[in-house]
Amino acid sequence: MTRTETVLVGVDGSAPSLHALDWAAAYALRVGWSLHVVCTYSLPSFTAASLDGGYAALDDSAIQEGARAVLEEARARADAAGVRVTATVTTGDAAGVLVEMSRDHSLVVVGTRGRGGFTERLLGTVSSALPAHAHCPTVVVPFRARTKGDDAATEELPVVTPLRRIVVGVDGSPSAEIALRHAIRQARAWDAELVAVAGVPVGAGAGLLAWLPASIDHEQVLADVTEGLNVIIARHEAENPGLTIKRIVLDGTGAELLTEFSTASDLIIVGSRGRGGFRGLLLGSTSQAVLHHSACPVMVVTKKCDDGAESG
Repeated sequence: MTRTETVLVGVDGSAPSLHALDWAAAYALRVGWSLHVVCTYSLPSFTAASLDGGYAALDDSAIQEGARAVLEEARARADAAGVRVTATVTTGDAAGVLVEMSRDHSLVVVGTRGRGGFTERLLGTVSSALPAHAHCPTVVVPFRARTKGDDAATEELPVVTPLRRIVVGVDGSPSAEIALRHAIRQARAWDAELVAVAGVPVGAGAGLLAWLPASIDHEQVLADVTEGLNVIIARHEAENPGLTIKRIVLDGTGAELLTEFSTASDLIIVGSRGRGGFRGLLLGSTSQAVLHHSACPVMVVTKKCDDGAESG
């Protein structure tokens, strides 16, 4: 699979999508890639009683004009950031369009809470569906608006800051291994601190392992997982001279821990369907849970992602 060194970002005119655009532009500028902005729209239809239950399609000229206006705003915003940018307006389901276009790009970026704008539908389900099906890594950027005082009318887009601390979920599975390799690339590209986190829900009432007999030494379980994580990290550090990866193993589920870490991190990286590995505890549904609750951008890497393609 041949990919261009381009970040693909979906916009719909909403504040969350513009924030995702700003994040994508900053990323592209940092790693020396170009940016491709896409705005999709579909033609709605509605039942017309006067047509005996038939369907009347809306003329697409006004919708297309709105899409082009959104795209021009996005292009101007990216131009102002100093990144090389191209743009496309296309028809179709937003998630489906972005999934297909992800075949030819090295990273795809979307925002969350994308209601608003002229379509009011781009980034809601897209941010949930896209990461599971994209052919390259996906970054979902949460929207946390800044306000001046209590006046909602003064709402401003958040400032995009450099990636200084990156956290990756590791559980020894193939998907987590891919995620770790991508995390290492990101840490090198941004000269960022890299933290590998493994979650082990062994505490009383913690869920997955709450059924363990009282005779089981929970501290020993944590020690075993720590040993497994150390082996994995030591191998990657040996393959990457000069790189130091911080290791953290804590009692709790992967989703809980990564969400908590997101409040003090700049990027969370997770794999998907990461069952297996030395404990089989961390990933899987974790990626979806983190996407919904993370305070910082989340990069999801699936097995579909061609590991030979660089991600920064």
